[in-house]
Amino acid sequence: MKKEIITTLNAPAPLGPYNQAVKSGNTLYISGQIPIIARTMELFSGTIKEETELVMSHLNEILEAADMHFEHVVKTSIFLDDMENFGKVNDVYGRYFDNDSAPARETVAVKTLPKNVRIEISMIAIK
Repeated sequence: MKKEIITTLNAPAPLGPYNQAVKSGNTLYISGQIPIIARTMELFSGTIKEETELVMSHLNEILEAADMHFEHVVKTSIFLDDMENFGKVNDVYGRYFDNDSAPARETVAVKTLPKNVRIEISMIAIK
Protein backbone atom coordinates (compact mmCIF):
# COMPACT_ATOMS: atom_id res chain seq x y z
CA MET A 1 0.00 0.00 0.00
CA LYS A 2 1.22 3.47 -0.89
CA LYS A 3 2.12 5.89 1.90
CA GLU A 4 1.69 9.65 1.75
CA ILE A 5 3.80 12.02 3.83
CA ILE A 6 1.71 14.70 5.56
CA THR A 7 3.37 17.98 6.54
CA THR A 8 2.29 21.44 7.59
CA LEU A 9 4.22 24.58 8.48
CA ASN A 10 1.73 25.08 11.34
CA ALA A 11 3.34 22.31 13.41
CA PRO A 12 7.00 21.85 14.31
CA ALA A 13 9.31 20.36 11.69
CA PRO A 14 10.70 16.94 12.59
CA LEU A 15 13.79 16.96 14.81
CA GLY A 16 15.23 13.84 13.18
CA PRO A 17 14.72 11.24 10.43
CA TYR A 18 10.92 11.04 10.63
CA ASN A 19 7.88 12.91 9.31
CA GLN A 20 5.09 14.80 11.06
CA ALA A 21 2.64 12.18 9.83
CA VAL A 22 2.27 9.33 7.38
CA LYS A 23 -1.02 8.38 5.75
CA SER A 24 -1.47 4.85 4.47
CA GLY A 25 -4.85 4.15 2.92
CA ASN A 26 -7.38 5.77 5.20
CA THR A 27 -5.14 5.63 8.31
CA LEU A 28 -3.03 8.53 9.55
CA TYR A 29 -0.10 7.99 11.92
CA ILE A 30 0.97 11.22 13.64
CA SER A 31 4.42 11.39 15.19
CA GLY A 32 4.75 12.56 18.77
CA GLN A 33 4.32 16.30 19.16
CA ILE A 34 6.05 18.31 21.86
CA PRO A 35 5.62 21.96 22.96
CA ILE A 36 7.77 23.67 20.36
CA ILE A 37 6.75 26.89 18.62
CA ALA A 38 6.29 25.82 14.99
CA ARG A 39 7.54 28.94 13.22
CA THR A 40 10.69 29.42 15.31
CA MET A 41 11.31 25.83 16.50
CA GLU A 42 11.96 27.22 19.99
CA LEU A 43 10.84 25.34 23.07
CA PHE A 44 7.69 26.75 24.63
CA SER A 45 7.81 27.02 28.38
CA GLY A 46 4.52 27.63 30.13
CA THR A 47 2.24 25.80 32.49
CA ILE A 48 1.63 22.13 31.74
CA LYS A 49 -1.88 23.12 30.60
CA GLU A 50 -0.47 25.71 28.18
CA GLU A 51 2.08 23.20 26.88
CA THR A 52 -0.66 20.59 26.40
CA GLU A 53 -2.80 23.13 24.55
CA LEU A 54 0.10 23.88 22.18
CA VAL A 55 0.70 20.17 21.55
CA MET A 56 -3.01 19.62 20.86
CA SER A 57 -3.01 22.56 18.45
CA HIS A 58 -0.09 20.99 16.56
CA LEU A 59 -1.99 17.71 16.35
CA ASN A 60 -5.04 19.58 15.08
CA GLU A 61 -2.98 21.26 12.35
CA ILE A 62 -1.59 17.92 11.22
CA LEU A 63 -5.04 16.33 11.23
CA GLU A 64 -6.35 19.23 9.13
CA ALA A 65 -3.43 18.87 6.69
CA ALA A 66 -4.65 15.29 6.16
CA ASP A 67 -8.29 16.46 5.83
CA MET A 68 -9.17 14.90 9.19
CA HIS A 69 -10.39 16.06 12.59
CA PHE A 70 -10.25 14.87 16.20
CA GLU A 71 -13.38 12.78 15.63
CA HIS A 72 -11.26 10.57 13.34
CA VAL A 73 -8.71 9.81 16.08
CA VAL A 74 -8.87 6.17 17.23
CA LYS A 75 -5.70 5.91 19.35
CA THR A 76 -3.64 8.36 21.38
CA SER A 77 -0.41 7.95 23.33
CA ILE A 78 0.50 10.51 25.97
CA PHE A 79 3.98 10.58 27.49
CA LEU A 80 4.58 12.64 30.63
CA ASP A 81 7.75 13.27 32.59
CA ASP A 82 5.70 13.41 35.80
CA MET A 83 2.42 11.61 36.44
CA GLU A 84 1.54 14.40 38.90
CA ASN A 85 0.56 16.39 35.77
CA PHE A 86 -1.95 13.77 34.61
CA GLY A 87 -5.06 15.63 35.83
CA LYS A 88 -4.04 18.95 34.30
CA VAL A 89 -3.15 17.34 30.99
CA ASN A 90 -6.37 15.34 31.01
CA ASP A 91 -8.39 18.55 31.55
CA VAL A 92 -7.01 20.09 28.36
CA TYR A 93 -6.98 16.85 26.33
CA GLY A 94 -10.57 16.07 27.30
CA ARG A 95 -11.88 19.27 25.69
CA TYR A 96 -10.97 17.86 22.26
CA PHE A 97 -13.06 14.68 22.50
CA ASP A 98 -16.62 13.62 23.22
CA ASN A 99 -16.59 11.07 26.05
CA ASP A 100 -18.91 8.73 24.12
CA SER A 101 -16.58 8.53 21.11
CA ALA A 102 -13.16 9.31 22.62
CA PRO A 103 -10.23 7.30 21.25
CA ALA A 104 -8.37 4.51 22.99
CA ARG A 105 -5.44 5.91 24.95
CA GLU A 106 -2.55 5.19 27.23
CA THR A 107 -0.72 7.69 29.39
CA VAL A 108 2.79 6.75 30.42
CA ALA A 109 5.29 8.44 32.71
CA VAL A 110 8.81 8.36 31.30
CA LYS A 111 12.18 9.40 32.66
CA THR A 112 12.91 11.96 29.92
CA LEU A 113 11.44 13.22 26.65
CA PRO A 114 13.06 14.89 23.62
CA LYS A 115 14.49 18.31 24.48
CA ASN A 116 13.63 17.53 28.14
CA VAL A 117 10.02 18.63 27.62
CA ARG A 118 7.26 17.56 30.00
CA ILE A 119 4.77 16.17 27.47
CA GLU A 120 4.59 14.39 24.12
CA ILE A 121 1.43 13.15 22.37
CA SER A 122 1.06 10.96 19.27
CA MET A 123 -2.11 9.86 17.50
CA ILE A 124 -3.58 7.44 14.99
CA ALA A 125 -6.65 8.54 13.02
CA ILE A 126 -8.86 6.75 10.49
CA LYS A 127 -11.20 8.34 7.99
